[in-house]
Amino acid sequence: MRSSAFILGALVASTSLSGTALAAELEKAVFAGGCFWCMEEVFEKVAGVASVVSGYSGGEADNPTYEQVSSGGSGHYEVVEVEYDPDQVSYEQLLEAFWHNVDPFDARGQFCDKGSQYLSAVFFGDEEEQKLAESTKEAVATRFDMPVVTEVLPAATFYPAEDYHQDFYKTNSARYNYYKFGCGRVQRLEEVWGKPAT
Repeated sequence: MRSSAFILGALVASTSLSGTALAAELEKAVFAGGCFWCMEEVFEKVAGVASVVSGYSGGEADNPTYEQVSSGGSGHYEVVEVEYDPDQVSYEQLLEAFWHNVDPFDARGQFCDKGSQYLSAVFFGDEEEQKLAESTKEAVATRFDMPVVTEVLPAATFYPAEDYHQDFYKTNSARYNYYKFGCGRVQRLEEVWGKPAT
């Protein structure tokens, strides 16, 4: 009996540790690209991304609310926290998805959303991420021969947004699509980057 219980306990512990090890292999990246609903849709469609959470970062207020951030008074950006498997998708590939879904030349916000809370930014977690973000930013500036205003900033505390913002493009698809087109996001992205491949 004792040996059976020991074996069962060892199996449970092994399964638990295995799950923890798998979770530890995932990495996180934070991007600001204007409306976090839209950026959530972008990254959730990237192969190798495990989850995307809408939230706030870069400001000084603790536990900010949507009302505080959207008013522009908290100093936070609307951001998404992307959890991904680096064996399936690289940080550089995430940067590519990011750049192709922002207007890197708009110093007032993104599309119809204006204000510091809607500015585009890459929040780097370490020196390697900073180098990649800076080099891809320079590549965009060179390609268009225009100054890129998107900021490259050190990672700050991430605060998840309220539950009703999460997966908004799925849970409120009609309202979301009306907003995305009405805000001029789709049109401006095509103007800058061309129509996406089908």
